[in-house]
Amino acid sequence: MGTITLSISGMTCGNCVKHVEKALKGVQGVQEVAVDLAAGTAQVVGNFLNDAAPLIRVLNEEGYPAGVKAAA
Repeated sequence: MGTITLSISGMTCGNCVKHVEKALKGVQGVQEVAVDLAAGTAQVVGNFLNDAAPLIRVLNEEGYPAGVKAAA
């Protein structure tokens, strides 16, 4: 099990958050999703071998450009 933090663009409201959560939860292996609208991030926990590509792809397809958030 791993955790990936994504940086997500284009989220402007609570409905965006729900849409992003639903899209991420639809990716095989995802167990938990926590989206932070103010920070523009999502923390994703699951069995996806720390490969963010499927997560990023599904968000890009939904109109929310995303990438792996660099560690501070």
